[in-house]
Amino acid sequence: MDVTEQPTLRALLSRRDLGLRLVSPEEDLPRGALDQPLRWVHSSDLADPTPFLAEDLALLTTGTQLDADTAIDVYVSRLADRGVRGLGYGTEVHRAGIPDELVAECRSRGIPLFEVPYLTPFIAIARAHSEAIAAQAYARRSWALDAQRALALAALRPHGLDATLAELGRRLGAWVGMFDASGALNLSHPRTSAPSSRLTALGERATEILSRGLEAGQSLTIDGRTFMLFTVGRGGQLRGVIALAVDALDPEARTVVTSVIAMAGLALEQSDQLARSRRRLHSQLLGSLLENEPALARRVLGGLPSAPVTVAVAADAPAGPLTDWWERRRIEHGTPSFLAESTEGVVMCVSVADDALLDEVATRFGIRIGASGSESYDAFARAHAQALAALRQQADAGVFRYADTVGSSILSALATDEARLVAESRLAPLRDHDARSGSDLEGSLRTWLEHDARVDPAAAALGVHRHTLRSRITQSGALLGIDLSSFPARAELWALLQTARD
Repeated sequence: MDVTEQPTLRALLSRRDLGLRLVSPEEDLPRGALDQPLRWVHSSDLADPTPFLAEDLALLTTGTQLDADTAIDVYVSRLADRGVRGLGYGTEVHRAGIPDELVAECRSRGIPLFEVPYLTPFIAIARAHSEAIAAQAYARRSWALDAQRALALAALRPHGLDATLAELGRRLGAWVGMFDASGALNLSHPRTSAPSSRLTALGERATEILSRGLEAGQSLTIDGRTFMLFTVGRGGQLRGVIALAVDALDPEARTVVTSVIAMAGLALEQSDQLARSRRRLHSQLLGSLLENEPALARRVLGGLPSAPVTVAVAADAPAGPLTDWWERRRIEHGTPSFLAESTEGVVMCVSVADDALLDEVATRFGIRIGASGSESYDAFARAHAQALAALRQQADAGVFRYADTVGSSILSALATDEARLVAESRLAPLRDHDARSGSDLEGSLRTWLEHDARVDPAAAALGVHRHTLRSRITQSGALLGIDLSSFPARAELWALLQTARD
């Protein structure tokens, strides 16, 4: 960050026209004691001037109060507790030199002590420091204006947002990064100065900020490094987070950062308009793919993922961030994909070789995804139907593949709410009897059918005599109105037991 010399005690002591001399050995002072920002210079010979002092100032005194009843250790202790950053002692006014006890107490309390020669008026020191503050303020305003001009020119270049963030990083002398709603780092300058562990933590924090709709700037410390985070976009439409590797920003630097945030918001809004148009185009192309006609999509897009492909449907998915994620995969890894919004959800088409990326997407966004089996574009409609069938079987976040649906049971595919209602109604007489009598005819029927309707092994499994089991089967058939001696009746009973809720 371009700045003039900071108004510090060291800068004040370096003024040759003032003739100031540091009495305290610098090696005995706290680290950086001479380089802390100095707000003001004040003079007082009161025994206790602290009620009238502001923090972070240098105090000048002729020491007259120290010749009376004022204890030097108490005096210096009060100054240290008040945050005085330097004590100037005017010599040859009331006494020659500086009292040894004052030198020792300032050293023990870590207060820089300096000598003010007789020919240097206190007002000259205060004026010199005031001029330094004014010069720095002017320099900072000039820096801010120059930075804003440079940022405006950067915004006009190709890839204007990237160029603007790069210019901001150069002007601040700090790392700058921009994260999207998914927590991914889209832009950064310099590109290799932030460790991956810090980037991961910053991405997670950015995602949290955007999901909660927080707009104010925030500070975050990771591995001892402080970052300031600022949201981009309007309330309710936050688009990203700009992170700066800085501890703090003065008003001028914050003004520059605010202008960059406004530029970034405008750039993202324009990009969003293009993205919406692109999504509408993809939705229209999806219609031709569902007719098993991929030629139009290939001509418009310049290609599609290589067949065989997996078609997936994501429910309740954020279309924008999801599209951005796949676009980054294409740019960074050359992964082709096709995405389109539909009434059922976001439809994704990838090569079978990239099928595993669907699990990564489901985990990252916490969404449900139904995925088809391996199909060609000539069977795109069938693959889409498979994805929807798999999605209906998925209750929690994650990927559920059609092959898993087929591999489980045909009954699971038929287990709709209507089928369950029918099964529960048909089994109601049996369950009511069990509830009234405390019997378990339903359990006996399940065990019997699980043993292929053979009485002896089923009775052994239940721990009852075979005649007892036969009696239960007969009683159950009567309650259900089913002749369980035939295979169709037994198959229907098995379907009812498998479909009904426990």
